Amino acid sequence: MTAVDRPALRPDPRERPRESARPASPRHRDKALFWFAVPGTVVLLLFQYVPLLGNVIAFQDYQPFTGIMHSRWSGFDNFKILFDGDPAFLHALVNTLELTLIQVVFVFPLPILLALLLNSLVSERIKRIVQNVLYLPHFLSWVVVVAIFQQMLGNGGLLNVFLQAHEWGTWNIIGNPDLFKELLTSQVIWKDTGWATILFLAALTRIDTDLYEASAVDGAGRLRQTWHVTLPALRGLVVLLLILRLGDALSVGFEQIVLQQTGLDKNTTEVLDTYVYNNGLVAGQWGVSAAVGLVKGLVGVALVLGANKIAHLLGEEGIYRK
Repeated sequence: MTAVDRPALRPDPRERPRESARPASPRHRDKALFWFAVPGTVVLLLFQYVPLLGNVIAFQDYQPFTGIMHSRWSGFDNFKILFDGDPAFLHALVNTLELTLIQVVFVFPLPILLALLLNSLVSERIKRIVQNVLYLPHFLSWVVVVAIFQQMLGNGGLLNVFLQAHEWGTWNIIGNPDLFKELLTSQVIWKDTGWATILFLAALTRIDTDLYEASAVDGAGRLRQTWHVTLPALRGLVVLLLILRLGDALSVGFEQIVLQQTGLDKNTTEVLDTYVYNNGLVAGQWGVSAAVGLVKGLVGVALVLGANKIAHLLGEEGIYRK
């Protein structure tokens, strides 16, 4: 019997026909990721969004013993106290804006410069050692950092002991209100600049080396390569981090300032966060403190949205696309 004469094979009726493979729906495909995200989402809701409901005390004459439900409503009276020219609030606002400007102008660019310097090191071993040394201060609490600076720059610190040993007098840094902002800035630089370089170093590793080779062929040196290749590659990340920093602009280090505020003139050292603490928990003006915190949060949101809009106008994505 030839192949032509053979009878055609009939399909077994017991076998089910194979269904065409269909792509899994996003709901089934991402099911595992969804369950992984649930605990973090619950924590975020409980500790970040639910407490926002407590801002209602900004419109009340709130007393802890009577509670939110039974406190007298005062409308916008707490806000009027602020905008009618409370001297303590005005001093806190001015000091906050000054520290914000200093940190944005002088502190924010330093991780970029440090990342460029670290990236220029040829030896990978030396680079890792330097990175580990620079990252270490970030893991120290502000209590430890302030104690270290007091031991170094205090009246009885190592600097003044050295100056007295050589009969050069003393230099009053810790406890000097005229140098308070400079002291805070130097502490922030020492503690967090090294840690902030991580994102920039990661972005530098993603730059195509062919761009550097092409620019070298065109005769560009290291400085011109940095200006025309490296910095444009970092521009998107810099814009994103700057927008996020503006959103947190009015928070300039509560714990750091509280630890060093004792014995100094509050007109020089008070910021919005410490104003909320001193007037809320210490003085019992809960409604006024809540009003300050609410205004600070709204200003932060406005800064983020405004800076993101400007980024879109300049051709950058910002924190979200159009």
